[in-house]
Amino acid sequence: MNDDIYNRLADALDRLPNGFPRTKSNVEIRILAKIFTPEEAALVGRLTGELETVAAIAERVGMKPSEVQSRLSALAQRGLVWIDKKEGKLLFRLLPFMVGIYETQYDILDHELAHLIEHYMREGGAAGIMKPYPALHRVIPARNAIKSEWILPYDDVKAIILTAETYNNQPCICRKERRLTGFTACPFPNDMCLSFSNRPGTGDPTEISRDAALALLDQAEAVGLVHTVNNNVQARYYFGYICNCCGCCCAILRGINDYGIESSVAHANYYAALNPDKCSSCGICLTRCQVRALRQKDGIVVVEKEHCIGCGLCVSSCPDEAIELKRKPDNEIIPPPVDYAAWEAERNRNRGKT
Repeated sequence: MNDDIYNRLADALDRLPNGFPRTKSNVEIRILAKIFTPEEAALVGRLTGELETVAAIAERVGMKPSEVQSRLSALAQRGLVWIDKKEGKLLFRLLPFMVGIYETQYDILDHELAHLIEHYMREGGAAGIMKPYPALHRVIPARNAIKSEWILPYDDVKAIILTAETYNNQPCICRKERRLTGFTACPFPNDMCLSFSNRPGTGDPTEISRDAALALLDQAEAVGLVHTVNNNVQARYYFGYICNCCGCCCAILRGINDYGIESSVAHANYYAALNPDKCSSCGICLTRCQVRALRQKDGIVVVEKEHCIGCGLCVSSCPDEAIELKRKPDNEIIPPPVDYAAWEAERNRNRGKT
């Protein structure tokens, strides 16, 4: 009976545009059982991809509205369902597994769950979630790597930060997962995730000041981490978070490096160009590139443009000023969808879902 409950939840998650593909081993069922109790899974599996009132959900599941509201509100606090409020009424919908449920499970992530996630991604989870277009995330270039007159509004990381009122610094679940599965070679700090909103702060211990948020971005660029944001909106004040990603741990960039999915992240609308006459072949840029888009050939660094994601980390670290970010031609510029609804619609079409 429990497997039936978790299967229904897994199928419901896979109907969302983000995807949660099923596998032959059914490892995804073991993942959901680690996160949800059977009672929680039974309720959440009846939610849809549309925001609904408590009354509508209660009628469908055959429960009292007060009980539905209490249980879903508690689940929302744990990052397991989507909650919103309109005209004084609470609304709920199914939250995607990634990006969504998975990223909020830092506190419960243990050795077993970490290995289950790795198994799932290798068995098709990564391809099913990261291959469809549009991508979940897009790259935005480092602050000091691009000429201000070239920057597109949704690519200006500082401008994105300045629209917010409240900032939170949180640890990276991807790095924790990799450590739990035995990978210890990541050289990067853990507390590098940044979320923000235009709502007043709540006094949460993870809250930081605006200056601290900007300093965090500087630190990320200094150590060599790639800025990525959600790829489903163009307006600056709707981004909500910035991940600072490494190619060895972060799921989005591992899509490229470990699973061969070049489209696992939407590339920035810029590319690195190298002047060989200035290049001393010091190799710093090779160590900074998180997606192996640079290589040495006959003692000279070469940029493989088709693999370059436009993050600018090679530019900001080059002591010879031999590399620069250039803006792609207008016919190659791909803006993010205008809003979340447009992203979902396009993603559904490309996944063959209605």
